[in-house]
Amino acid sequence: MLKRIPPLLGPELLATLRAMGHGDEIVIADANFPAEFLGPTAIRADGISATDMLEAILTLMPLDDFVEEAAIGMAVVGDPDARQPIYDLFEDIVRRHEPGMGFATIERFAFYERARQAAAIVQTGESRLYGNIILKKGVIRPDAA
Repeated sequence: MLKRIPPLLGPELLATLRAMGHGDEIVIADANFPAEFLGPTAIRADGISATDMLEAILTLMPLDDFVEEAAIGMAVVGDPDARQPIYDLFEDIVRRHEPGMGFATIERFAFYERARQAAAIVQTGESRLYGNIILKKGVIRPDAA
């Protein structure tokens, strides 16, 4: 055990987060997401919700403030303007950790293509539909270290 590190972040995920550089992306995926065969390392987090995982990761990882969108979900198929309840939770968590940042969505297959380039995919046990989010890592500025 370590101080101030959320216990649901296991050693493989901590090593991945530490190794990621500015602009690298990580995916938090729901239980239905095809994580194992997209290409990036799949890190299992069965029994953990996507929102709890997002909360834990954002306690350690800064989001990229050089881009317009650093937290991106998968848009509802056939209705890209639809707002799933989990989106509001994602947005609240992001804003609590990164004031001024928001949450956007992209089309399903665009999400998959972007996920293929991620540093890793964290496969949670999230059962809520559209419980997927891509996070773009930012920098820790000298005054925040």
